[in-house]
Amino acid sequence: MGSPNGGIVGVINPTSFGKCTVTSKTSSGTLTTQPGTRLVTALVVAGGGGGGGMPSSPGHLGGGGGAGGANITENISVCGAAPYPVTIGAGGAAGGSGTPGTCGNGGGSGSNTIAVLGGTTITNSGGGGGGGGPPGRNCGLPGGSGGGGSSANPVPSSVPTGIAGQGNSGGKGTDAAPPALTAGGGGGASTAGATGNPATSGGNGGNGINVAPYFGAAPQSFYLSDVPTAGPVSSGIFAGGGGGGGGTALSQGQGGDGGGGDARTTGPNSGYGGVQNSGGGGGGNGNTPSKEGGLGGSGIVIVKELNKASGSWPLSAQFRSRKQGTWPVLTVSVDYLVVAGGGGGGTINAAGGGAGGYRTSFPGGTKLILESGSYPITVGGGGAGATGPGPGACVVRGVSGSNSIFSTITSTGGGGGGSNGSCKVGSAGGSGGGGADNGLAGAGNTPPVSPPQGNNGGRSNTPSGGGGGGGASAVGTASPPVANQGGAGGAGSANSITGSPVTYAGGGGGGGRGGPSYPGGSGGSGGSGGGGAGSPTGNATPGTVNTGGGGGGGGFICSPAPVTGGSGGSGIVIIRAPGSASISASPGTNTVTTLPAPAGGCKVATFTVSGDLTIS
Repeated sequence: MGSPNGGIVGVINPTSFGKCTVTSKTSSGTLTTQPGTRLVTALVVAGGGGGGGMPSSPGHLGGGGGAGGANITENISVCGAAPYPVTIGAGGAAGGSGTPGTCGNGGGSGSNTIAVLGGTTITNSGGGGGGGGPPGRNCGLPGGSGGGGSSANPVPSSVPTGIAGQGNSGGKGTDAAPPALTAGGGGGASTAGATGNPATSGGNGGNGINVAPYFGAAPQSFYLSDVPTAGPVSSGIFAGGGGGGGGTALSQGQGGDGGGGDARTTGPNSGYGGVQNSGGGGGGNGNTPSKEGGLGGSGIVIVKELNKASGSWPLSAQFRSRKQGTWPVLTVSVDYLVVAGGGGGGTINAAGGGAGGYRTSFPGGTKLILESGSYPITVGGGGAGATGPGPGACVVRGVSGSNSIFSTITSTGGGGGGSNGSCKVGSAGGSGGGGADNGLAGAGNTPPVSPPQGNNGGRSNTPSGGGGGGGASAVGTASPPVANQGGAGGAGSANSITGSPVTYAGGGGGGGRGGPSYPGGSGGSGGSGGGGAGSPTGNATPGTVNTGGGGGGGGFICSPAPVTGGSGGSGIVIIRAPGSASISASPGTNTVTTLPAPAGGCKVATFTVSGDLTIS
């Protein structure tokens, strides 16, 4: 008799061929799996609580609604081609504008969301409603995440409790002499709501849960759209708490990331609603009598049908799955740091070059999810510094750096620094080059990305001193109005992706005018992170290799040789993968190292020159 394993000895383990299909359920109904699916990962978010309202007589403020309970459950066993019921929880009602003698001012709690997947039932609780002004309920309600307390007398409102594994507590309200009354923010799935601060604002809502590591980096068709009156959702964040109200002279609490509604003081309803299908809490009333809080956002269920296999399988099953394109593909989630080449400095009392664009996911950003295979890496070179034959004839600025590229991430080369003469305006880039000879600086974060990859350069305020190039964390300094001095380069940013902090992408310092005839002339210092210093009397300092630092601006004296601005430092690309991943880097000048504890054995591929990253 033939072997049922097709000649392979071993246990036949269940496999899942879900093709990584993702289904989003925004209303109650049935979710049907694909025929080959056996395992799923599910996000379940309940309805958010409504924000607290305010009675007809002015006085106290409404707390933000708590976010709906939210969590992610991995590797749930299901059957293929099977229908599974899903109930989507509604958002809680807005706290009313009840007159004295009523008790309707507190926000209503959201409704539960329930997903029955295979033999697993997931029930997450609706968010707690925010507390309202008296008469009525002053405290926020418990829930998936707790609602924020109102500002009601005589003592701060208590902190309602969130449910462990689903959310966090709301913040307290604070009673103070008007107009310093403040209400607490609703709790979010990841952090608690903030307590109202009588000196500044109502409490902000707690932040929600980021699901991108499980369902993919934005943009995704099943992620929601941002609205200007609530916390951001488009990057894959759900279940943020609503903001608490602040007094008329204070700022209003902001909704937490993940669709929490902002508090506000004017409008048909005082509080803004949580984003629909985010599970965000509604914003509280911010001191507008007879107005309501914001509605809680409804819930959502998102299910990813997994490709996963372990153990041994019949050869016929492998052949069939590969032919159908359903055989599992290895994926690895990686962090990245991508720094472009810095811009070159200008010549003759010239400007510093801008730092190369700086983009990273480490720490705490959205990782890239990569399949097995080879990925080309481009490490951008630094731009050449400008060379000038003499005063009045300097017609070139520093050369901009080159881009660094990894997968979907492109960091733009730093802008070249301006030169004394017809090319005094700095170039735009990852960070902008400085201006020379009373010229303007180049713009940073060009083209624009979020978060920004760099900053503007500094302008020139005198014909004899150049501005500093922009850095990753600071704008380049303008040359001082005092003649003959250059501005400092903008500071870079420190990053510990390699296991220890290293600073990258500092701007180049501006050149000045020095020498015996010009006492007191000086060049600007380079920005931390490899920015080259400007010179007062000759050639400038280049940016440091593999930091993306901008080159310094050249000084004044052109004899016996032309003055040259500093060249920009080359860029760098660093990839950090889990210790279980198999990665390699080529050519041999690039390296892969394994980090010791407490980094958990993570593997770090460092590219100082262009090459290839291989995941196997």
